Amino acid sequence: MAKQKKAKNTSSTICQNKRARYEYHVEEKFEAGVVFAGWEIKSLREGRAQLVDSYVVLKDGEAWLVGVNITPLLQASTHHVTEPRRDRKLLLHRRQIDKLSVETEAKGYTCVALSLYWKTGRVKCEIALVKGKQQHDKRQTEKNRDWDRQKQRIMATR
Repeated sequence: MAKQKKAKNTSSTICQNKRARYEYHVEEKFEAGVVFAGWEIKSLREGRAQLVDSYVVLKDGEAWLVGVNITPLLQASTHHVTEPRRDRKLLLHRRQIDKLSVETEAKGYTCVALSLYWKTGRVKCEIALVKGKQQHDKRQTEKNRDWDRQKQRIMATR
């Protein structure tokens, strides 16, 4: 018998940072390209990336993505020295980098990565300027989410 292939992921989203949406108010979003090595792209195609504690650092007029964990594939990275949590350069326009640096330095915003996704064969990173939520804001978010779930259940039973 022929082996059956695994079902491919038809969604263009590789991974999301759900924790960032829970802990921060998202003010403004940006789309950035990311500089990857070959083994990292192969791992991303398999969905082996995590954005849990990732954030963006601006230094020397460049944006760097810090804290992304991309687990290497054993077959694809046998002859490379792989570093799963290395800093990766973000590709942004000069005006976008200037805006991010002004907002993060002066107004107290933080810049975090929200998701990685495919766009026309290339990997893009959605980054955002965010402000931290306080505890009562997090509780309100949870209440709204629970109420939305209950509404869906009520509507489904009718």
